[in-house]
Amino acid sequence: MTDPLAGPAPLDDLAAFREVAAGRLASFEHITVPGSPGLRRAGVVLCAVEHDGVPSVVLIRRAYRGRNAGQWGLPGGRLEPGETPEAAALRELDEEIGLAAGPADVLGRLDDFPATSGFAITPIVVALDEPGALLPSPDEVHSVHHVSLRRLAADDTPRWVPQTDGGSLLQMRLGPDWAVHAPTGAMLWQFREVVLLGRPVRVADFVQPDWTRH
Repeated sequence: MTDPLAGPAPLDDLAAFREVAAGRLASFEHITVPGSPGLRRAGVVLCAVEHDGVPSVVLIRRAYRGRNAGQWGLPGGRLEPGETPEAAALRELDEEIGLAAGPADVLGRLDDFPATSGFAITPIVVALDEPGALLPSPDEVHSVHHVSLRRLAADDTPRWVPQTDGGSLLQMRLGPDWAVHAPTGAMLWQFREVVLLGRPVRVADFVQPDWTRH
C-alpha cells in the first residue's frame, strides 16, 4: 500500500488521490443508520479539487440565517422523497456552490453520522478534475473555503479537548482560529483516517457541542 505521506502521491496529486481513495473506500464497510420514527436523512459531499496547485477539500460557512446559521459544514442537505444520499449530496453540491458532479465522480462513502439534530448524515467522497467556477448561493452559503489534504493529514490537526463529564471533544484545527467540531469535524476526521491514512475508524459516538442540536 502506498504511504500517503511519502512523495508526491496521493496528498499532492489529485489523480493519485482518486486512485488511493477509491481503493480504500471500496474495502471500507460503511455503517448505515437504521430508520426510526422521526429520523431525517441528509447527504453531504467531501469534495476534493485542486486549489492553488494542491488537492484540497471544500468546506463552507453556512449563511447567517436559518438552520445551522454561521456554522462550518460540508456542501449538502436533506434528502427529497425518493432520493438516495448520493443523489441528494450531488444535487446540493450544485445548488449550494455551483459544482456539478456525476456518479462517475463519486469515489465512495463513509459512515452515516447520527447528529443530535435528528439527522443521519451520509458523507459522499467525490473528486473533480475540472470543477469550474464556484457559484455559492447567498441564501445558503456565507463563504467557501479549501483545506489541503496535507493539512487534514497533519499530526497537529486533530485536537482532543477534555470535557467535565470525562469525554473528549474533537476539534479539527484547520488553520489559525479555524476549528471544526462534530458533526462536520467527525466526518473530516473519518475521511482523514480512512481515506488519507488508511486506518479504518468509527465516529458515531463523538461528542457534539450543544449548539449543533439546532
